[in-house]
Amino acid sequence: MKRLVLVGGGHAHLSVLEKLAHATIAGTEVILITPNRYQNYSGMLPGWIAGHYTREQSRVDLQPLVEASGVRMITASVTAMSADTRTLTLSDGQQVTYDFLSLDVGSETQTEGLSALGVRLLPVKPLDDFFDQWPEIQKKAINQKDYALVVIGGGAAGVELAFAAQFALKRAGAQEHVTLVVSPDGMLNGHHDSVRRRVLAYTRKVGIVLYQQAATGVVDGLQFSDGHRIYADQVIAATGAKPLSWLRQSGLSLNEQGYILVDACHRTQSHPEVFAVGDTCARTDVHMARSGVHAVKTGPVLADNLYTVLADSAAVLKDYQPRKSSLYLLACGPQYAIASWGRVSFEGHWVWRLKDWIDRGFIKKFSWNKV
Repeated sequence: MKRLVLVGGGHAHLSVLEKLAHATIAGTEVILITPNRYQNYSGMLPGWIAGHYTREQSRVDLQPLVEASGVRMITASVTAMSADTRTLTLSDGQQVTYDFLSLDVGSETQTEGLSALGVRLLPVKPLDDFFDQWPEIQKKAINQKDYALVVIGGGAAGVELAFAAQFALKRAGAQEHVTLVVSPDGMLNGHHDSVRRRVLAYTRKVGIVLYQQAATGVVDGLQFSDGHRIYADQVIAATGAKPLSWLRQSGLSLNEQGYILVDACHRTQSHPEVFAVGDTCARTDVHMARSGVHAVKTGPVLADNLYTVLADSAAVLKDYQPRKSSLYLLACGPQYAIASWGRVSFEGHWVWRLKDWIDRGFIKKFSWNKV
């Protein structure tokens, strides 16, 4: 019997589990290794902060899905890997071997230069930690006068978090000051100027203070490159991704940043029995932003390819070709959103309703009831 191991319950692996629930693979044992039976959905994080969703509505319970698919779930994290011996070492001490492996383990938040903040720093990833800690931040803000919250990061995540936090704290009656800090290159690089103009206008409208400077962490806040300092009770870091540290010793081929090199089929370049998707990998043939959009779209292709190699390791696999333009819907705190689609942008309450419909549909698709 062959053994397929899926590491991580991320967006792409949800598609694999769903396909297994409809059609198991004969002669194959499938194991899912994930640190938590619940998979938080990053697309609904801003809406959860803003109070539009409960935590249960913002995550997928993997247990019914793995039961329906006949998969064995191990609740643990991978701490080490040997690609040459096809062995994974887990956080609970056990070792798991595989014939085929798929990695959908995500990434961590890049917090270099912010460590001096200590407990004042909260990275957006891992998502489990953020979901656990945000309610405590909100309580402190409500009970403290002139609470200073800083979000650092000029990508879509940083913008959405700043809008969501400002809306949530203001609605809760907190005397808050929310600041958004972006790099000297500005915010939302890769998006059209019309999107940036809309976001800047909305930032001014809701009273978020914006700094466009390089910043490092100090004991009580941030220091900018020009020497100016700002105080922060809490700094939320959405400062880009970094690969998981254990990949460095895995034996897989990595790029200079430490991401797994994969081909167009998302098969690793060094070990054909290993696949990688989402934030943990890098393509050399096309540029792919580290976005949940690609992780979701890669899922069905990955599922088909895993079925194919388990039937015939020499078979031709499918490529994943990212679209030139993807639709991004940026939540603005209230039930209002800004859309970015190539050179086109638009905004309104109807855009949020579209985002809400897409996000709820994603959760519903992978929420299986126990039989």
